[in-house]
Amino acid sequence: MSSIRPWRDIERRKSRQIMVGSVPVGGDAPITVQTMTNTPTSDAKATIGQIRRCEDAGADLIRVSCPDVESTAALREIVKAAQVPLIADIHFHYKRALEAADAGAACLRINPGNIGSDERVAEVVRAAKANGCAIRIGVNAGSLEKDLLEKYGEPCPEALVESALDHIKLLQDHDFHEYKVAVKASDVFLAVAAYQGLADAVDCPLHLGITEAGGLIGGTVKSAIGIGNMLWAGIGDTLRVSLSAEPEEEVRVGFEILKALGLRTRGVRVVSCPSCARQGFDVIRTVEALEARLQHIKTPLSLSVLGCVVNGPGEARETDIGLTGGGNGKHMVYLSGVTDHHVQSEDMLDHIVALVEAKAAEIEAAEVAEAAE
Repeated sequence: MSSIRPWRDIERRKSRQIMVGSVPVGGDAPITVQTMTNTPTSDAKATIGQIRRCEDAGADLIRVSCPDVESTAALREIVKAAQVPLIADIHFHYKRALEAADAGAACLRINPGNIGSDERVAEVVRAAKANGCAIRIGVNAGSLEKDLLEKYGEPCPEALVESALDHIKLLQDHDFHEYKVAVKASDVFLAVAAYQGLADAVDCPLHLGITEAGGLIGGTVKSAIGIGNMLWAGIGDTLRVSLSAEPEEEVRVGFEILKALGLRTRGVRVVSCPSCARQGFDVIRTVEALEARLQHIKTPLSLSVLGCVVNGPGEARETDIGLTGGGNGKHMVYLSGVTDHHVQSEDMLDHIVALVEAKAAEIEAAEVAEAAE
């Protein structure tokens, strides 16, 4: 059956599906959004608090670093408190992987080639199998193997893909297939080319990311270009936006990328103008305030906020709730695309928040009623 809007269609790469705890990754499962805590994992209280904020932002999976035995010891308590599956980040020391698997990690982020001897890789695989853990192979342009750098002269797409295939073989040699793979780079061109090459070479789920992307604004732009490019091409089953910002911000940016491509919907999608001299109210400050006050809304719905009547009515017709600026502090409110009533400037913020909350409750009630039929 042909699509009504074929120019919006994304044909997703067919990958096999694995389970990360209770969350399916790959196949036809929704593309998941991840982040990583930055508190010392040994401080269980601080880490659980940060995990809770990431969960509230919508994180599907959360990674925690396990560099030492104190961290893996605390992981057991952290896993019990978390509401989403946790991924243990392991580098070099295979015993940390064994401890993390026993502590309840749903996935181990490792590079099998860094673990050591074949017997140590075998031990990690046995622990993963015994505890139902998936494994994420994490290739990074900044830490490529010495022999590959000598072979290729510099990090390049072919080097990243070869590294990934080498690590995959180590797992396959031990009959382990519950893995996903990332080939990250801070260079957008390098990362995208590497993922394109890997996507053609394997059938496993791919974890997307532009690593060390930068701060909130610069890193968001780089990630949106790189991750968005791959998602638009149908590549990717789970993603992390790597920002020098709080981890909950990574989650929000990840969802915004998916929402922009129509791949996932969560919370309020805001359509707003950049503002100009025609604006009937302060659009920039209004949108900032609304985005902050509506972060608790998880139900997908749309809100348009435009400063004047040039594009306001047209955008309002396409959103659940619309606000268009008028003269003398009197603004038009649209419901389901239809003009409904006016609101004064001084009441505008509280009024729009109340309308969005009511609409979300209405949508949720309808979904419950439909499920009960």
